[in-house]
Amino acid sequence: MKRILVTGGAGFLGSHLCQRLVDEGDDVLCVDNFFTGNKNNIAHLLHKTNFELIRHDVTFPLYVEIDEIYNLACPASPIHYQYDPVQTTKTSVHGAINMLGLAKRVKAKILQASTSEVYGDPHVHPQTEDYWGHVNPIGLRSCYDEGKRCAETLFFDYHRQHNLQIKVIRIFNTYGPHMHPGDGRVVSNFIMQALQNQPITIFGDGQQSRSFCYVDDLIEAFIRLMNTGDDCIGPMNCGNPNEFTMLELAENIIRLTNSSSKLIFKPLPHDDPRQRQPDITLAKEKLGWEPTIQLEQGLSKTIDYFSQLLKSKKKAYNILATDTMKNAHFIYDQNNLKTTEELTDLIPQ
Repeated sequence: MKRILVTGGAGFLGSHLCQRLVDEGDDVLCVDNFFTGNKNNIAHLLHKTNFELIRHDVTFPLYVEIDEIYNLACPASPIHYQYDPVQTTKTSVHGAINMLGLAKRVKAKILQASTSEVYGDPHVHPQTEDYWGHVNPIGLRSCYDEGKRCAETLFFDYHRQHNLQIKVIRIFNTYGPHMHPGDGRVVSNFIMQALQNQPITIFGDGQQSRSFCYVDDLIEAFIRLMNTGDDCIGPMNCGNPNEFTMLELAENIIRLTNSSSKLIFKPLPHDDPRQRQPDITLAKEKLGWEPTIQLEQGLSKTIDYFSQLLKSKKKAYNILATDTMKNAHFIYDQNNLKTTEELTDLIPQ
């Protein structure tokens, strides 16, 4: 039995990872400050003898005895990470420093959940791990993009300077159950709108592309990378290399939900990348990993999850789907901070 710390463990990815580790018999310590995490995601684990929950913010030191750390703590959607950009940067940078310091003290292996956002609006397609990226250091998305880039720097410097056992995984768009219905990401937006026959909001002309990885596949990559030897530290791209435009995604969701939703188009947000597609050659070679759940199957599972949410909290999520989604693009306008606060207040925690 390994003692494993998961920061951001009540969030979308963290809760799935906690479930997987508990099922495998590890002793799991879930840490979350519940800014975007949700207790409902891990409530069913609380009675397990090999699961423990601590409310804690990783920008402050944590003193525990563990064997491995999965550092997932950070808001990951534009609506959430742009609400308090200074805190977002602190979470990535101070959080990395604190978790690396803990790993150094207890000689633990540590994995950093990085992001495809380190590539910015890429000039190389698909993106390979040796591409340095094309990132705006002072834009509205910079708190997340540059925070994650700095975290990677810290991880590799701790590895070189202190011989720390590190793993760095770059996550491409991931979706599935436990996504926050108001996080502003395209899959959750489209599904929530389609399930209620609301207009589906497409930013730009809809020809920008993304690659969508189902959460179970990504969690498998986490586990495999953590269990590799010292010769495999990353950074490593993990995502589904099948590429879809926003129009294709919207059409798929409308069909799978049997929705009467129509498409509406709004201006493209600031610094929104035109293309995202991972080159996963390294993951195939080093981990023997590639996604097994393709888009239609994964969307069906995710639609079922959101459908159940709407049935259980119909009134709250009706407000969310109409007002929050309608105003979501204001988050990108730095002159509308009041609107941003009103938007966040609508999101159930």
